[in-house]
Amino acid sequence: MAYHIPDDLLAALRAANHILCVSHVNADGDAYGSVLGMTHLLHRLGKRAVAAMPDPVIPDFTFLPGADAIIAPDAVADDYDLIVCLDMSSPDRMGAVFDPLRHAAIPLVVIDHHITNTHFGAANWVAASCAATSQMLVYLADALDTPPDPTIAACLLTGIVTDTLCFRTSNTTPEVLEAAMHLQRAGANLAAIVQRTLNRLPFSTLALWSQVLAGARLEEGVVWVTVSQTQLRAAGHADDDSRLNSILASVNEADMSAVFTEKVNSQGAPAVECSFRAKPGFAVGDLAFQLGGGGHAPASGCTLDGTLDAVVARVIPMMIAARRAQATTEPRA
Repeated sequence: MAYHIPDDLLAALRAANHILCVSHVNADGDAYGSVLGMTHLLHRLGKRAVAAMPDPVIPDFTFLPGADAIIAPDAVADDYDLIVCLDMSSPDRMGAVFDPLRHAAIPLVVIDHHITNTHFGAANWVAASCAATSQMLVYLADALDTPPDPTIAACLLTGIVTDTLCFRTSNTTPEVLEAAMHLQRAGANLAAIVQRTLNRLPFSTLALWSQVLAGARLEEGVVWVTVSQTQLRAAGHADDDSRLNSILASVNEADMSAVFTEKVNSQGAPAVECSFRAKPGFAVGDLAFQLGGGGHAPASGCTLDGTLDAVVARVIPMMIAARRAQATTEPRA
């Protein structure tokens, strides 16, 4: 299962002993799967490795081996030999885990599959052809002569399953399926992972969807919804739900979709988290990049300052214009 991995990245991993593994804010399954899979892999190599995340572990992923050992930003030390940045396109995605002053002397290595990655590490391995960062770690384990055990396999298969929606996205290549097969043979339970990550939801999610989907809008091949903090509180939901993206992406009349979620920025001012999706033949990666975010052609996002109404009024015309420019047929609606 050969894959070209930069020599300087391999050398950095081999030379370091005390290593911090970190992934991004608003973590998804690939973030958890890759940060835990990497930590377990480094343990197998005899390294002192610790996983850190900027936010508390969400319930969907507490079943992963090692999830209970993930440390919060306030427990992060400043004496690491190396920081491994997983599944993120820029350093700000580490949130409060990374302190530019405290950690200035510690080299960063980047392992990521986002095409918008800014190559911010001392060593960078960016493989946009991979469907998940967890897929990349299958190749890394092979390059380090450390075949995945059941613990590593469970973490990495979780990342692949969630980023491909169980092998249903357009970037599900034969190589993705081969990597997943390799992890199953190593002991990962595909059915259990799918059940825990994709086939379960709390009632509060249904309560939220009933409010949010009632306000769905469709214009010129673009469908979108807004999620306010008032709606989240009324539903008893702790945060927005990424599965809304999948629901909108399945709308026949739309080629692009967006979920706009009301937030508050670090200064306490209104902000909006924007999550974009595109069907095959369309792309939203450039749109997110223009807005200061990142991601892939089929899935991307950003966070913008402003109220829900102001951000929607700014972004939707950009999406419609992007959809028109990319369309080969007349708008469907």
